[in-house]
Amino acid sequence: MGKLTDAKQFVVEAKGELNKVTWPSKQQTISGTWVVILLSVALGVFLGVVDFGLSRLVDYVLK
Repeated sequence: MGKLTDAKQFVVEAKGELNKVTWPSKQQTISGTWVVILLSVALGVFLGVVDFGLSRLVDYVLK
């Protein structure tokens, strides 16, 4: 019975904490998502170029 009471108390406290959260607006969420997508693409392109360059360098050194 103690575990059921503990679980109920946890849910009540979690709900109380979630009510205190300042949630971002829809526009903030969309803007943040675009920033993450663009940075991910930029990092992917950068790492692809570095990988390609290092691969060519290793091929050159080994031949």
